Amino acid sequence: MTAYKEIVTKAVIGKGKKFFQNAYSVTPEADVNTVLGCWVINHQFSGAEKNDKIIIKGRYDVNMWYSYDNDTKTAVLTKTIDYQEEVKVKIKEDSDLSSHKEIIIRALKQPNCIKVDVKDELIEFIVEKELGIEVVGETKIKVGVETDEEPWEELVEDEALTQDVEEEIEQSIEEDFL
Repeated sequence: MTAYKEIVTKAVIGKGKKFFQNAYSVTPEADVNTVLGCWVINHQFSGAEKNDKIIIKGRYDVNMWYSYDNDTKTAVLTKTIDYQEEVKVKIKEDSDLSSHKEIIIRALKQPNCIKVDVKDELIEFIVEKELGIEVVGETKIKVGVETDEEPWEELVEDEALTQDVEEEIEQSIEEDFL
């Protein structure tokens, strides 16, 4: 006869991903002739639940390499950008067992500078990123439990096997060894 038991466990109860594009501008120390490169490093982030939404707070450094003084000199401008994104993740199942949920954020696509323009005395640029969000909470699962126990198997020593091993040992002894 099969009975059922409920097990309380942690599981992913909500999951989603979101693509972000954000525009920024910086003012360099010199008049820019050409932007030679832009790269994003040191991306850090975390997430928390607030009012049924996920708040993602993060930061990264943008390094802008540019030329100035009629393209005869170069410099690198570094700017730390703090961001806060708010997303709504659909919960797959009702998880009223615990109000505490763990939020796991993953960078599915690291921040990357996709466009840079020089306008007047500003460098304007666009950074894109894609974040994956998982909500982990407690949930219940039902498991079928077999109540009939299988019979124990009787363990006996096999005498034929023991005699075979003893005979093999006797035959492998060399009396004229020394």
